[in-house]
Amino acid sequence: MNDNAIIKRTWLTGLIMALFICYPNIAWITCDFHYFGSEVESLPYFVHFVCRFLYFWAMCCAMLCYNQQKLGKADLTKRTLCNAVIALVAFCVYKGVNMLLEIPYDRFLMIITFQHVLMAVMNVLLGFIRHLYNSRQEKENELQQLKIETLQSRCNALTNQINPHFFFNALNGISSLVRKKNEESTLDYISQLSDIFRYILQSGNRGLVTLEEELDFVKAYTQVLAVRFANKLSFNINVSDVFLQRRLPVLALLPLLENITVHNMIDSDHRMTVRIGMNRDGNLEVSNPVYAKAFKPITHGTGLNNLKNRCLLLMNKEVKVESDGKEFKVTIPLL
Repeated sequence: MNDNAIIKRTWLTGLIMALFICYPNIAWITCDFHYFGSEVESLPYFVHFVCRFLYFWAMCCAMLCYNQQKLGKADLTKRTLCNAVIALVAFCVYKGVNMLLEIPYDRFLMIITFQHVLMAVMNVLLGFIRHLYNSRQEKENELQQLKIETLQSRCNALTNQINPHFFFNALNGISSLVRKKNEESTLDYISQLSDIFRYILQSGNRGLVTLEEELDFVKAYTQVLAVRFANKLSFNINVSDVFLQRRLPVLALLPLLENITVHNMIDSDHRMTVRIGMNRDGNLEVSNPVYAKAFKPITHGTGLNNLKNRCLLLMNKEVKVESDGKEFKVTIPLL
């Protein structure tokens, strides 16, 4: 809440309090009926009543500010004593000014005393209620911050799970090229890997990235895969510019692309084309034909489970996985 809003709220609250405090004068106004017997007495009494109301309004506003700023975290006992002292001093000053000016209208001492006591009690209660509200807000903010930090830690842990898995596959790719004694392809492969590693290493503290950034990474990664599989693996990326600024978890596509190479045969007889595009709901779809290997690889589903967990944590949305034995499709929600 900005300063102007706080000032307006304080003046409004003080006005309401002053109305309640001055009510006894209105209730007992018949006790001063003789002041309304003539125009000579009516006008001075009315002016005095208005001044008294403005006095209580100003005192209520001042005490509200004091309770919020100086007694913000004070306990109930300290708050009560401070407000009582202020009300007592204000009462003495008020009566002293009346006696000094010889104003005859406040001859009912009980009413004036009651008004100052009521002013002190109301400020104590409102100040303490405000303190309790602020304490609750601070605890809620701390809890929310703790949730955010916990969420970030969990996301970082999930993201870090991807890196060793990818590095292991990358080293396997280099080993395969070295065995083929193709120095040019190996050097090209290593050069592309350096760009990919840079993106992966920078992703440690990033939860969500734009689809444009992720697709740029995928395009670099496809060049590495093209070297590794001798152009038997191709990619068909069809995403409109309208969707490029939508967001998804960082490295969301990497485990899907790795799964394709791990679980499928990719050779001259089984050329793989991976399609990346948007569906009617505005979500990202990654699909590929299924060329199951004769011997099922030993995996634990880490990559796909990782992606599902991160989408739930960061976006509260679920990843959809579909397979009919001929085609494998994964739908990733976008923000």
